[in-house]
Amino acid sequence: MSHTAHIPSHRKPRQSASKTALRAGVAGGVLSTIAVAGAAGPAQAEPVTQTIEMPTITAGLSTSVAASAQATQAVALDLEIQAQEDAAAETAAKAAKKAKAEAVRKAEAKKKAEAAAKAKAEAAERASRSAERTTLSAASDSSSSSSSSSSSSSATGSAASVIAFAQSQIGDAYVSGGTGPNSWDCSGLVQAAFGSVGIDLPRVSQSQSTAGTQVSLDNLQPGDILYWGGAGSAYHVGIYVGGGEFVGAQNSSTGVVQKSLDYDPPSGAVRVL
Repeated sequence: MSHTAHIPSHRKPRQSASKTALRAGVAGGVLSTIAVAGAAGPAQAEPVTQTIEMPTITAGLSTSVAASAQATQAVALDLEIQAQEDAAAETAAKAAKKAKAEAVRKAEAKKKAEAAAKAKAEAAERASRSAERTTLSAASDSSSSSSSSSSSSSATGSAASVIAFAQSQIGDAYVSGGTGPNSWDCSGLVQAAFGSVGIDLPRVSQSQSTAGTQVSLDNLQPGDILYWGGAGSAYHVGIYVGGGEFVGAQNSSTGVVQKSLDYDPPSGAVRVL
């Protein structure tokens, strides 16, 4: 008569399929051993009741799960730190870019301000030089006017009239072949000036340079005719007004002017009056 061992049920939390299969194998082996023992025992043996403790295999699993959780937390923490570092780097880069742009703007503004200041200073300097030239020109004109008056006052008679006529044309234009009333060439002005007192001179400078008595440049008198070039071959003439100055229609750039003999020293002179 066979007896089947009674194994109390010890319910455990549901495990994975592999662990359940392992337990089933172990339990089957135990049951087989008990069955064999029962068959070989005395026919009148008492029923066997035995509780078998199954091995616990969850300790290693808990350790693995805990390690995995810690690793996940560590990865998450690393990612969070990396994100914070990236955000900080981006913020710093933006701030640096903004600061650089501001520095460039300020540098350009400073450069423009310096250029404006330089231009203003140059303009002021030019204005100052212009004012100085104007003052010097006014002084020169005043001196020339004074000299002219002095020269005119020292001349008398026909010489004074010739000089007054020539000086009244100062500022007129120079035109080759011009004989007045508002434009002249050198010999045309001399001819008209002497014509104002009834003296008829030749028209061209070559002939005017021999129209009177030759005089030394050291012995000039107001009203003498000055010439440049040789006597009889002169290329330019003017009228001595005294005080070391002359009046003449010089060229198209200057027109009729009164200048010092040093401005353009003549070659000789003739006296008609």
